[in-house]
Amino acid sequence: MVLYTSPFPNSFLSVLHSFSWGLIFPCYWLADRLVASFVPTTYEKRQRADDPCYFHALCIIITTPIYLALLVASLPFALIGFLLWSPLQSARRPYIYSRLEDKNHANGASLLTEWKAAGNGKSFCFGSANVCLLPDSLARFNNVFNTQARAKEIGRRIRNGASRPQIKIYIDSPTNTSISAASFSSLVSPQGGDNTNRTVNSGIKRTTSMEYKGDNCGSNNSEDNREDKGGAGEPNEGEENTCIVRINGEDNGHMSDTEADTVNGQAHASGPAEPSLEGDADISKTPNHKQKEGDSGSLDSYSASRESLVKVRVGDGTVDQSTVNNKLLYKASIMKKTSVRKKKHTDETFDHEISAFFPANLDFLCLQEVFDKRAAEKLKEQLHHYFEYILYDVGVYSCHGCCSFKFVNSGLLFASRYPVMDAAYHCYPNGRGTDSLASKGALFLKVQVGSTPQDQRIVGYISCTHLQAIAGDTTVRCEQLDMLQDWLSEFRKSTSSSSTANPEELVAFDVICGDLNFDNCSSEDKLEQQHSLFTHYKDPCRIGPGEDKPWAIGTLLDPEGLYDEEVCTPDNLQKVLESEEGRKGYLVYPTSKNHSSSQKGRKASLKGNGRRIDYMLYTEEGLYLEWKVEVEEFSFITQLAGLTDHLPVAMRLMVSTGEDDP
Repeated sequence: MVLYTSPFPNSFLSVLHSFSWGLIFPCYWLADRLVASFVPTTYEKRQRADDPCYFHALCIIITTPIYLALLVASLPFALIGFLLWSPLQSARRPYIYSRLEDKNHANGASLLTEWKAAGNGKSFCFGSANVCLLPDSLARFNNVFNTQARAKEIGRRIRNGASRPQIKIYIDSPTNTSISAASFSSLVSPQGGDNTNRTVNSGIKRTTSMEYKGDNCGSNNSEDNREDKGGAGEPNEGEENTCIVRINGEDNGHMSDTEADTVNGQAHASGPAEPSLEGDADISKTPNHKQKEGDSGSLDSYSASRESLVKVRVGDGTVDQSTVNNKLLYKASIMKKTSVRKKKHTDETFDHEISAFFPANLDFLCLQEVFDKRAAEKLKEQLHHYFEYILYDVGVYSCHGCCSFKFVNSGLLFASRYPVMDAAYHCYPNGRGTDSLASKGALFLKVQVGSTPQDQRIVGYISCTHLQAIAGDTTVRCEQLDMLQDWLSEFRKSTSSSSTANPEELVAFDVICGDLNFDNCSSEDKLEQQHSLFTHYKDPCRIGPGEDKPWAIGTLLDPEGLYDEEVCTPDNLQKVLESEEGRKGYLVYPTSKNHSSSQKGRKASLKGNGRRIDYMLYTEEGLYLEWKVEVEEFSFITQLAGLTDHLPVAMRLMVSTGEDDP
């Protein structure tokens, strides 16, 4: 299948489209600014609190007639442009495929080594987020604003989180877990240094045994490395930039300040840091973007705060969270207390956390509500610093391909570190109300993630979607879920080049990501909760219809509290969401017909930890039979605090080949 790198099949149509949009844009922009001036956000209200009460009213009185006059003057040109623009959409392609040709531009991403299906297996990390990049006037109804600056900042934060080193800490003793003055965040320098594989100096003798091993470079092939390769806690094949820190129980695991400084000095000397990304003027127009000391959400912070940078596994058994909490310290510019992330529910088979960062080595990213075209371009430029392959401007316009007129696209965007082999888009024909004005649908992708020694391709399938948003449209969403399954089945059949007798391709995973606009606890969403999709695909956060796992939290934030000091930074939002009282104050909770209208009373009495409407689903059906797929890690991410009203989610899947299993 040919991937479309331009929206139109020839340059003449592209020029004609640009001309028609040039006639429409002044009217569109003026209308957007006019409406936006009457819809202030809570952030703007607080900024104006010290101004005289008449000042804002005076500004509106002056600017409104100007906007109206210019809007009326631009209407004739917009009408001509619309008459040219609308019929052109019948020739428009359903997406734009962008591939980064200049690899030097991707300074935040490490080079991927091709997976050969050898060893214990390989993990793949998937992320999904609703980023609310609507035209500014519409975004303000969700209490966010300045769409263009937010798009750039969102892209920077995502790539900054994904390109940081992945650090794992293994505690061999469940009783001796403390370590002092260890700057884990500086065990490895930001990516881009000449030496990808570095071993921390053995000067740490009497206290701890610490070692760093990277799997992405073949330069470090010592006997010790070969001997340790099969040991517990080693990275699987293809895990890039993974720093393994082992803490033995000798001397209670304490490290002196002198020894820690020795480690830090060597780590910093091993490679240059990425140049600063700050300084763009438009970033200052959005709130909460000033870098604070130790702020994990800042653009250039490679140091972690709290639990977000490290993962803990215990060699001699499981440990309660309280045993290891607040035992690890890291040092960036100052010493700052942090805690180790640990599974709170020991019966769970995988790690789960609320993280202030996007996962390190993020492989695939599915975004929703990237409706604004200019914002999509800015977001794409930032994501290309880490992701080589991006599909954006997905959807249809005008009356082409759907029943009703579409003013905006689907809002879907997909980014990948692995080559995209095939892609297909389908528009949901049953959208209602305001949702019918957007070409909401499903984007299906087939990616190649490796090959076997027998030259069989190893592929994966990813689906990204956004369902009907209007409350009460249960039947519409169920119909859309039916269509999603049918379209995905057709896509897999049409793109498969394998037969059972002679498989040319091995399917490693099949994942569905997106904003499904229903949760698993609301009584009004019972039909969606019982849909057949959940019999074929597994939800890591779900026990069954109407019941989530205790650690799962909602992904829909209360818009009114987005700019409160308690939640306006990734660190603060992470801390708040880790407590039940904090979640009740800043998450939207499931609705119920049986409870009173008092929000506080309803939150206290209902099950769950908020409305979880953003999903990551996977299946074991239709995959290569000899391989096993299981969840390795699930995260709720706060790195986009203050930039969107949704919490991003991430899931890491382990594909086990079983070749070296005992």
